Amino acid sequence: MFQPHSAEQLAALAVRAREQEVPLKVLGRGANVLVSDDGFDGVVVRLDHASFRRVERRGSQVDVGAGVDLMPFARACSALGLSGLECMAGIPSTIGGAIRMNAGGRSGEFGNVVKNVRVLRPEGDTETWSKERCGFGYRHCELGDNIVLSAQLELVEDDPAKVRLAFEESFAQKRDSQPLGDRSAGCIFKNPVGRSAGALIDQAGLKGAQWGAARVSERHANFIVARRGATASDVLHLIDLIRERVRSAFSTELEVEIDIWRPMGVRR
Repeated sequence: MFQPHSAEQLAALAVRAREQEVPLKVLGRGANVLVSDDGFDGVVVRLDHASFRRVERRGSQVDVGAGVDLMPFARACSALGLSGLECMAGIPSTIGGAIRMNAGGRSGEFGNVVKNVRVLRPEGDTETWSKERCGFGYRHCELGDNIVLSAQLELVEDDPAKVRLAFEESFAQKRDSQPLGDRSAGCIFKNPVGRSAGALIDQAGLKGAQWGAARVSERHANFIVARRGATASDVLHLIDLIRERVRSAFSTELEVEIDIWRPMGVRR
């Protein structure tokens, strides 16, 4: 585990990891990540130092570090009347993670407000990528092995009361429809084109299905919640069961949304 104090320290680590062929991953708030029971054989980076958590506003434009927590940041922006992040309510992520997975929901995606992203390349140098170069898509971007350092966001100035209300309504909707109070990695599967993964899992009769101490949420079937004692293996077995049942019932292949961290050469 490495917690750099500066981009320069991070660059030195990235270069050394590349030279020695050691896998390197960045861990934000842990949403969308499932770590194998066999662990992860490599370097894990946390960008939680103050140098990666800076926020600077210039009118409707905000520069924000990769280590900033998304939910409090989005709430603070809404209180200031800066619109564009209301749909981020209820998403446990850092800014870097939100960019990496293009976080969002029915009402919008994080990539919509990005102007550019400053990244660290594995070779140790930094670049600024435009929104277009980032190639934002559904729960996807084209950053590859580059590490997000910060982003420049373009928001819209509006009435603070109106924006704050929209944020709280978005949060209430997610709180009422998703198991936000339970331990989970977030949505497990991407939605197939024109369909809802959660609805397909529900229709396949899998709400409440469990393996070991892991269980398909009865509130939202695209979440697998972990009770005390749950293992990554429990979750992976449920993932396989869900994919098999949905494939059999609807001839639809569900694509996993979460990032599964495994040691090199280990399939499960």
